Amino acid sequence: MNDKKPCVYIISNHSHSTIYVGVTSDLFKRIMQHKNHSFGGFSARYNLVELLYFEEFGNMNDAIAREKQIKSWSRSRKDELISVFNPSWRDLFSEE
Repeated sequence: MNDKKPCVYIISNHSHSTIYVGVTSDLFKRIMQHKNHSFGGFSARYNLVELLYFEEFGNMNDAIAREKQIKSWSRSRKDELISVFNPSWRDLFSEE
């Protein structure tokens, strides 16, 4: 994982009952913020701390377009995307 490239990511809580799709230019820093609940809001409220999926892009415009595309999908389609990329749904950040 190159932490200084534009990325789309999906995080979840431990039971995987809630997911969040986001975009960032610094994946390492952003996931640490989620894990430490540095900001309030949706991810902190639902304890979304497991990185399940990410995609790197060459520029932020492409990353934002992909984020919007994924956010428009149904939950089952997002689950399928995660399952293909990360079949065991393990926290990819803890592996780094």
